[in-house]
Amino acid sequence: MNSFFDLHYAAQILPALLRASMYTILITLIGFAIALVLGLVLAVLRRSPVKAVSRTVGFIVEFIRSTPLLIQVYVLFYVLPVYGITMSALTAGTVGIALHYACYTSEVYRAGLNGVARGQWEAACALSLSPWRTYSGVILPQAIRPVIPALGNYLVAMFKDTPVLSAITVVELMQQAKNIGSETFRYLEPITLAGIFFLLISVTFAHLVRRLEYGLRLP
Repeated sequence: MNSFFDLHYAAQILPALLRASMYTILITLIGFAIALVLGLVLAVLRRSPVKAVSRTVGFIVEFIRSTPLLIQVYVLFYVLPVYGITMSALTAGTVGIALHYACYTSEVYRAGLNGVARGQWEAACALSLSPWRTYSGVILPQAIRPVIPALGNYLVAMFKDTPVLSAITVVELMQQAKNIGSETFRYLEPITLAGIFFLLISVTFAHLVRRLEYGLRLP
């Protein structure tokens, strides 16, 4: 047995950390799916010709982007129950991280929409296409493809931000590692394994995003 890094102890705690990593991946995927959809809605609303809508959405996006995720999940979990809105720690954490990153993805989408040639918008208008057909059939296929790498970066960033949710008692990967360490007073093995899991899963996410980008590339 190595007194510096106990391989036998590491093997014992590995199943618990694997379960926590699956839990963390689930939170990330659900939160990112919400962020992708909500971010697109926010980006479209921010382009609304109605000033009240575009400015309100712009303020909300900038406000959420400019405040820490930790404060936002604290508000969802500890403050909202005072006003009758109660959520479980898992729900509050998932909603919080999804809303936070939806505002970032909305800016990515907005950059993609602004990158579509003005002639495409004018052509859709000349053909009397409805707003839905304009976006779904003409604009979004051109706007989303170039911003896939940026969206993928936020997927990895969201995964690495999940330890913040431990502040509201969500037992994700890092919190599980800390719990194991507090039980045995050996932190080296669980923290090291958690770091390795974060590295491997982040690299896997990044690889999948690159594969998606390659599959959607223009001929």
